[in-house]
Amino acid sequence: MSSIKHPELAAAGEKKIQWVRGFMPVLSTFETRYSIEKPLSGLRVAVSVHMEAKTAYLCRVLRACGAEVHATGCNPLSTKDEIAAALDADGIDVYGWFNATEDEYRQHITAALSCHPHIIIDDGGDFVSLLHATHPEFADALIGGCEETTTGIHRLKARAAAGLLKFPMIAVNDADSKHLFDNHHGTGQSTWDAILYTTNVMLSGATVVVAGYGNCGSGIAKRAAGLGAKVIVTEVNPHRALRAAMDGFRVMKMDDAAPLGDFFVTATGCRDVITRRHFEKMKTDAIVANSGHFNVEYNLDDLSAMAVRIEERRPFIKGYYLPDGRVINSLADGRLVNITAGNGHPADIMDMSFALQLACVVYLAKQGRTLAPGLYPVPEALDREVAQIKAQAMGLGVDRLTPQQEDYLRSM
Repeated sequence: MSSIKHPELAAAGEKKIQWVRGFMPVLSTFETRYSIEKPLSGLRVAVSVHMEAKTAYLCRVLRACGAEVHATGCNPLSTKDEIAAALDADGIDVYGWFNATEDEYRQHITAALSCHPHIIIDDGGDFVSLLHATHPEFADALIGGCEETTTGIHRLKARAAAGLLKFPMIAVNDADSKHLFDNHHGTGQSTWDAILYTTNVMLSGATVVVAGYGNCGSGIAKRAAGLGAKVIVTEVNPHRALRAAMDGFRVMKMDDAAPLGDFFVTATGCRDVITRRHFEKMKTDAIVANSGHFNVEYNLDDLSAMAVRIEERRPFIKGYYLPDGRVINSLADGRLVNITAGNGHPADIMDMSFALQLACVVYLAKQGRTLAPGLYPVPEALDREVAQIKAQAMGLGVDRLTPQQEDYLRSM
């Protein structure tokens, strides 16, 4: 049974789901194919992904494939109440509401897993963590699962390296159809959509400091530059630092960048990228936001301890007033700014990611019982099929290798 707060918002949520559906041709293609075959019949699928319109459409496609679906969010601030209401009205069990407390959020993901799922779709690793540490009994029927994001993959790799991963997981985030598009283009656009809408501040001519130059950070940096900003990149990886420099960005340590930035955006997957010593150097009205999964990338405890007053200045913006008169503005309490204060990734980007999730869930339903516990890549054929369908939907002409070319590439 669902646990939501605003069932009266179902009609508004339904309109949003129908809107995004029209921009997700790959997932729609799989829906048509698998709704006939129903490869997930008799299986329970638990989903922990940001509970918004694109995720809701994925849940409906999973059900069309025959699955019994139990859905929740993966962040206390990213659930959209109208979307949860629409899913509930449609007969899908959903648990969560916007601005849940940490205890409520934990109850929501626990409730989703209490169905004893056969397959899980995780975003950030909270499902996996709970199944290992708190409620291993919920994994008694588990075949395996899929992980959506970079942070979750980091956690899975650490668990697998320690020999502690108890079931097979597929690293969806690492597939080309996911990280080359969702992480780079999706994060780049949605991060700035959210920041600029929330702040109503000009980006052109401003100095932007981007922490991290992986697939997400590089997308954020390039989008900022395209909108007229002067971009500084900070990195701990020398190869990525070199890449940022060769892409035309200034690269420096955060200690040196802190006094220069008008905007700071973290996208590292790590903690304490910005701490007290950096806040002490920032100019007044600096804007700080995070696009990493967890709200640990800039240290809000440090900022709170420095402040003589904390005030909500606009929705999703808290001003931290410092003793010397400066104010530092934190967006979305340090949580994923693009989904907490915005609409998340564009539908046509999430089309590829969620189609890949669906394909991997079907793969696990058919092959998962033959897999030993561990972290697995997305099968190349599935990754390539998603890209091929997307290219066709976009009207792209893609060449094919001739038999002679294939022979040449296989030759020694």
